[in-house]
Amino acid sequence: MGRRLVPLTLDNLQDLPRRCRSCVFWELDPVTGEAAVKAGTSAPEKEAWISAVLLEWGSCGRVVYVDEVPVGFVLYAPPAYVPRATAFPTSPVSPDAVQLITAWIMPGYQGQGLGRVMVQTVAKDLLRRGFRAIEAFGDARWEGPACLLPAEHLLAVGFKTVRPHAVHPRLRLELRSTLSWKEDVELALDRLLRAARKEPALRPL
Repeated sequence: MGRRLVPLTLDNLQDLPRRCRSCVFWELDPVTGEAAVKAGTSAPEKEAWISAVLLEWGSCGRVVYVDEVPVGFVLYAPPAYVPRATAFPTSPVSPDAVQLITAWIMPGYQGQGLGRVMVQTVAKDLLRRGFRAIEAFGDARWEGPACLLPAEHLLAVGFKTVRPHAVHPRLRLELRSTLSWKEDVELALDRLLRAARKEPALRPL
């Protein structure tokens, strides 16, 4: 199974799920976002937002392909580009962090470690840009696919709660600890494989 994570651009925006290509929950403030939905202009607004972030800050997401089939994506940006972030009771996002906006993995590809791979890819990208952490607003009562990620999932991939809340806790992931975790695992696996190669072959009985 070949998998790759590609930076999100206007060229591969169409590989996101249809509902996500026209969702402006995070990209516009609540009033403007509702007006765009009513006017039927949310898809162009989404494209304009991604274009602006690309020009001013760089790629703000990754698209996941498995055997060349798009099966997921992750979206992130500094909080200054995310108007909805100020509407949460646990705002604001810390000044040294980028906001993990949302992510999605196609049913059938979940539970295969793609979520952790996405987080690690984002961590590498943001460390290169000089950021120390990534933060997200979780949904503690998550029941199904939505614009907010389940707090339980964020905790499972290494996030820690920095502002608790009954519904929308703010969680934080220190980027260097994420990559050191990955490197530790890879080192342990490498040692294990080397040890296995040195084991003498068993003789048949």
